[in-house]
Amino acid sequence: MTQSDLIVIGGGTGGYMAAIRASQLGAKVILVEKEVLGGTCLNWGCIPTKALLRGAELVSLVAKSQEYGVNVGEVTVDFTRMMARKQQIVQTHVTGLQGLMRSNGVEVIKGVATLASPAQIQVDTGTGEKQTLEASRIILAPGSVAATIPIPGSDSSAVITSKEALQLTEIPQSMVIIGGGAIGVEFSTIFAGLGATVTVVEMLPQIIPTEDHELALFLQDSLQKKGIEVLTGTTVSAIEDEAGGEKSVTVKTGEGERKIKAQMVLMAVGRRPNTEGLGLEGAGVGTERGRIVVNEKMETGVPGVYAVGDAIGGILLAHVAGAEGEVAAENALGKASQIDYRVVPRCIYTMPEIAAVGMTENQAREEGFDIAVGKFPFMANGKATVLGERDGMVKMVADAGSGEVLGVHIVGPHATDLIGEAALCMKMEGTIEEILSTIHAHPTLTEAIREAALDVQGLAFHIPPRKRR
Repeated sequence: MTQSDLIVIGGGTGGYMAAIRASQLGAKVILVEKEVLGGTCLNWGCIPTKALLRGAELVSLVAKSQEYGVNVGEVTVDFTRMMARKQQIVQTHVTGLQGLMRSNGVEVIKGVATLASPAQIQVDTGTGEKQTLEASRIILAPGSVAATIPIPGSDSSAVITSKEALQLTEIPQSMVIIGGGAIGVEFSTIFAGLGATVTVVEMLPQIIPTEDHELALFLQDSLQKKGIEVLTGTTVSAIEDEAGGEKSVTVKTGEGERKIKAQMVLMAVGRRPNTEGLGLEGAGVGTERGRIVVNEKMETGVPGVYAVGDAIGGILLAHVAGAEGEVAAENALGKASQIDYRVVPRCIYTMPEIAAVGMTENQAREEGFDIAVGKFPFMANGKATVLGERDGMVKMVADAGSGEVLGVHIVGPHATDLIGEAALCMKMEGTIEEILSTIHAHPTLTEAIREAALDVQGLAFHIPPRKRR
C-alpha cells in the first residue's frame, strides 16, 4: 500500500491545480489520471478548439487583406496540417504539465481510480493488478463528458460530439449543430470559417442563453452575416439517413416542421459530470442529479474528501475548476479559503468574441437593483478601427446609487482579454468613478471600457451625447 498526504483523482485543470497547490503547501501528493494530463480542456476542449479557431480567423483576415493594402493569392485550407498544428500545441502543453508535476514533486499514476473508502482508493493500471493508495485527504476531479439527448437516429456514426469533431480528418461540407450555447456557437464559427455550410439549432429563445440578451442578438446577427443559419426556439425530433450518406435532421420551429440535410450532425448540448464508476456511493459521497455535492470549502459530506470542477456542477469552465482546485487544496491542508463566484469571467470564442462578468441587465433588475447602463460601440474606438474590427460594444451595468459595477458585457475584438479588467474591478467592489479616474492608454481597446463607464453617467467623449429628458 502506497501512502501520501493527499490523493487527487483526475489530471484536468481542477486536478493538476489542486495537486500543485497542495505540493506548494508541503504535502506529499499523488495524482491519478486515467488518460492524459490536462483533461478535457487541454486535450479535447479549450486549447484545441482555439487552435482551429485561429486558423479560421486567418482565413477571414486574409480574405479581406486588400482592405489593408496587402494583396495575396487564392486562399486554401490544408486541414491535415491545421489539425497537426492543433495536436502539436496540445502535446507541447501536455509535456509542460508532465514537467510541472515532476518539478513540484507530484507523483503521477496512470490508471482508473475507484474510492474504496474515504481514505483509500484502488487504481486499475491496466496491468491486471490493482494498486491501493491511502491518504487522509482526497480531492475528486473527474471532470465531465459531452452530454447527449435521446433523439431518434442520434446513434449514427455521423452524429458526433465535440471530442470527435476535434478528430476529423476533413472539413465536412455541411453540418447541423444541435445546441446554441458556447460550445455550439464556437464550433459553428470554426467550421463555417473553414468553408462548411452550418446550421445551429437552439431550443431556447436565444443562443448563448445565459448571457445578456442584447449581446446574444448581436452574435446571432453576426453569425447569420457569415452565412450560418441560426434557428432559436427550435427542437430536433429525428435524425434520418439520406441517399448519398447525408443526414436529414427534422426540426420543429414556431412556423412548423422542416428538414435540414447535412453531411454531419454535431451534438453540442452541454456536458455532464463524469462520476460513473468512481465508487462515490460506497464511500458515502453524496450526489444530486449526478453531480457531487460540496460545501463552500469544496468538501463533500465525507470529512477529508473534496471535489472540484465540472463534476460538482455549477459553472463548467476550466478556470473555475482551477480556482476550485486551489481552494480545495488549501482547505484540505488547514487553510481557510473560498471562491467568489460573483466575479467569474465567462468567455465565448466566436468572431467577434463575447465575454462577460457579473449580472446581465435583466438579472440586475430582477435582483431589485436600481441600475444605470452605459454602452460604447467599438466603431468609435480608434484601435478597433485600425484593426479593422469595429463590430461590437462594451455594455456596463452599475448600481445607480453607489456606482458599483454589477456586470460588464463585451462583444467585439479581444473581448476575452479585455474582460480581465472588469473582473478585477468587480472583485475590488469597484465603482464607475474609480474606472473614470483611471487613465487608459491610447490607442487601445481598453478605452472602450472607460467610455462605457462614462456613458453610465451620459458623459462619454467619443459618441454623441444622450438626449436629455
